Amino acid sequence: MPLKKPVSRSFIHRRNVDMQVFRRDDGLYDVEGHIVDEKPFESTAPFGKTTPAHHAIHEMWIRLTIDKEFLVHDVSAATDAGPYQDCFGAPSSLSVLIGTRIGGGWNREVRDKLGGTKSCTHLMEMLTPLATAAYQAMWSEMQDQAEAVDRDGRPRLLNACWAMSSDKELTSRRWPEHYTGRQS
Repeated sequence: MPLKKPVSRSFIHRRNVDMQVFRRDDGLYDVEGHIVDEKPFESTAPFGKTTPAHHAIHEMWIRLTIDKEFLVHDVSAATDAGPYQDCFGAPSSLSVLIGTRIGGGWNREVRDKLGGTKSCTHLMEMLTPLATAAYQAMWSEMQDQAEAVDRDGRPRLLNACWAMSSDKELTSRRWPEHYTGRQS
């Protein structure tokens, strides 16, 4: 269903984000992200360069190499366009993620390791949707996780998203003992 018709407006910025996941021949997985920011008019960054209309202000790439347990084995990143010369040095800062695991606490760990002046904001922001893309892509690889439980015997997927909330219809059917919604 499309969004409702907007009020009269003018286009001022486009951000394209592309995420792809690949199963490697060595049993690992590559999770790749690409981001491009552009404007339909010439723009100048504060204290930075002027970018022509329809040219990339930011263009960046990230590849996380992970295993089935979502452990990060390698990180590769590149900046093809940035408003400041120093932007091009930021990709190497992502190497601090090697040895971390995508999962609970991932966003906090990313902020702790890469927030502020430790890395590029745009590269850091791509790591949340990259983690989500990894889970979406590898769902078929980890069907056993659908029935996994935590230390307290609660399904790991319970309350993991809107549809799996303890008060939703899916929970009432799949895990009725954990259902907290209205009883019919």
